[in-house]
Amino acid sequence: MRITSTSCICPVLVCLCFVQRCYGAAHHGSIKVTRNQTKHVEGETEVHHRPKRGWVWNQFFVLEEHMGPDPQYVGKLHSNSDKGDGSVKYILTGEGAGTIFIIDDTTGDIHSTKSLDREQKTHYVLHAQAIDRRTNKPLEPESEFIIKVQDINDNAPKFTDGPYIVTVPEMSEMGTSVLQVTATDADDPTYGNSARVVYSILQGQPYFSVDPKTGVIRTALHNMDREAREHYSVVIQAKDMAGQVGGLSGSTTVNITLTDVNDNPPRFPQKHYQLYVPESAQVGSAVGKIKANDADTGSNADMKYTIINGDDSGVFSISTDKETREGILSLKKPLNYEKKKSYTLNIEGANTHLDFRFSHLGPFKDVTMLKIIVGDVDEPPLFTMPSYVMEVYENAKIGTAVGTVTAQDPDTANSLVRYIIDHNTEEDRYFTIDASTGTIKTAKIFDREETPWYNITVTASEIDNPALVSHVPVGVRILDINDNPPELAREYDVVVCENAKPGQVIQTITATDKDNSANGARFHFFLDEGRSLNPNFTLRDNEDNTASILTRRKKYSRTTQDTYYLPVLISDGGVPSLSSSTTLTIKVCACERDGRVRTCHAEAFLSSAGLSTGALIAILLCVVILLAIVVLFITLRRNKKEPLIISEEDVRENVVTYDDEGGGEEDTEAFDITALRNPSAAEELKYRRDVRPEVKPMPRHHTSTSLDSIDVQEFIKQRLAEADLDPSVPPYDSLQTYAYEGHRSEAGSISSLDSATTHSDQDYNYLEDWGPEFKTLAELYGEIESERTT
Repeated sequence: MRITSTSCICPVLVCLCFVQRCYGAAHHGSIKVTRNQTKHVEGETEVHHRPKRGWVWNQFFVLEEHMGPDPQYVGKLHSNSDKGDGSVKYILTGEGAGTIFIIDDTTGDIHSTKSLDREQKTHYVLHAQAIDRRTNKPLEPESEFIIKVQDINDNAPKFTDGPYIVTVPEMSEMGTSVLQVTATDADDPTYGNSARVVYSILQGQPYFSVDPKTGVIRTALHNMDREAREHYSVVIQAKDMAGQVGGLSGSTTVNITLTDVNDNPPRFPQKHYQLYVPESAQVGSAVGKIKANDADTGSNADMKYTIINGDDSGVFSISTDKETREGILSLKKPLNYEKKKSYTLNIEGANTHLDFRFSHLGPFKDVTMLKIIVGDVDEPPLFTMPSYVMEVYENAKIGTAVGTVTAQDPDTANSLVRYIIDHNTEEDRYFTIDASTGTIKTAKIFDREETPWYNITVTASEIDNPALVSHVPVGVRILDINDNPPELAREYDVVVCENAKPGQVIQTITATDKDNSANGARFHFFLDEGRSLNPNFTLRDNEDNTASILTRRKKYSRTTQDTYYLPVLISDGGVPSLSSSTTLTIKVCACERDGRVRTCHAEAFLSSAGLSTGALIAILLCVVILLAIVVLFITLRRNKKEPLIISEEDVRENVVTYDDEGGGEEDTEAFDITALRNPSAAEELKYRRDVRPEVKPMPRHHTSTSLDSIDVQEFIKQRLAEADLDPSVPPYDSLQTYAYEGHRSEAGSISSLDSATTHSDQDYNYLEDWGPEFKTLAELYGEIESERTT
């Protein structure tokens, strides 16, 4: 198949299209494929060769932005199999096939039906195939080709980032780079000069220039002064087609601002200034302002003002207002017209941020002279001291002189002064003042312990001009006298343990005094001597304003006496000395061995053990439940019959054994041994309870009469005979053991009831570890042991 193109529409491009076709045919590897043939040679048989196919291949080109009324011709497809008889059908598929590109299926002519834009899509990939129109079978394989959209100059350069705002320092060197601008062109940069842009300046000369190739904007003048002109508007143009006629162009605006540098020194508008200040001006107040002008801005215009001479006494000071850049003149000391009527100051204003590149334009400071004239005014009286401190003893009589304040008229007239106390507070009513002399006296009696210090204000005014007043603070300290006896520092709860030892410290007490340290720093403690010697307690003065209470004896008992009273006398070291008496209450308490108090109430044991009512009720309920369980167990055991025979094989001599240990002397259920304890107490014969007896019992009176005259041995024999004659017992011997000890034993009693009357080396300290239930028993044996040791 052969593809031909006639995309050269413009006459100017005819030559280019012709060269392109020739170049494509010669260098793009296109080949011409002929139709398959079968050749007959004489004397040879017919030989069938494999069919050969081929494409005459070129790229198609179509101009963008075609505006003609007819579809734009793109090219032609032709197959070697096409004989011109219409039997070959050409099919076109791929990008834009059928919509943008259409093909004549008979001739193979391709047309573009729409106007194309290269900036949206640069090329289209399509597939071509030749098939037999009758059989729809492909005559050749499908092949791919490209239709490229050929660019025309239809896009102007654009500045995507404009407009621009940029700054450059003033006084910059010529050629200083300001900004680089860049314009973009959507046309094809590889084809012609459609996208080749050059830059030029339309507005902003002669101050700035632009590089036509790079777009770099530079300063074009030396020493551009911001103070002369600060803002510049520069218009830059970008034109394609390398700036040739017919090229498209775009422009942008660059707003350039010159930034400030410190190239202007400060200057005072005048070399001489005059200022009037009244002598009544307050110290610390601002009395005037002065300013030096600086054409620079920002930190380059910052300056500092100083007084370089003329103020040797330091009456004035100057500071700089950072907002207004003014020098604020303030008063450091009071003015006195009568002493000095004027001052002459030399004030300097200098930049604080210097740029040494412009030091040749300096110096960056300026000096002016300021004359200050002091104005005379009628001043109020002036006190000799800024404040007064006076002292007076408490309990001083009314009218006692406390002190004197003095004020004078500073003017030349020297008018008389009148004094009064400002009664703004209640404290001012405790004093009076002599209006002529300024002497302050007491008006009430003071109590230092209630108020130790008073602050009052005294006002002085001229008699001739009462409107001129001055004030002075007066502090009055109330001095102490010894008028308060010492007393205990707090209420003490003194406790002595029942097991306390003689000489044991049970409490340390301290005292306090409302008077100050000069009249009560040293306290003395002792017992009241008006009473007899206390046999229970004594008091020891520790000589450090504390005293210790000690026991005189041992073994205190709550049951005997649970409270003691100890009178204590305390005196101070003031002149004259004052004293007070107080009574300490001492309670007797039960304590642990380490001294910890357990209880201080003489109640029953359970209460001392710390058991509450609820706990006692719970314990009683538990005891009742246990008793009920025991009664139920005994009842069930009585009704239960156990066989006496252990083994059925051995019916000879047997010993009846009982595998229960019994309850000791308290157990009377298994066997009734009351008679063995005291035979005379038996009233009637006892029969076995495990079986029902069949023998009638003897009469009651006979039994009672017999028991009165029988001894134990005979009683046992009688019981043995009854067991032998009883038909209900098994027919074999049984062994019955009776643990009766007799009337008295030669070994004596083993009971512990009388052990308290005998000496023993046993240590009862272990009773204290058994818990609070055994505390009383531990105390009892502890006291016995202590007395025995003593």
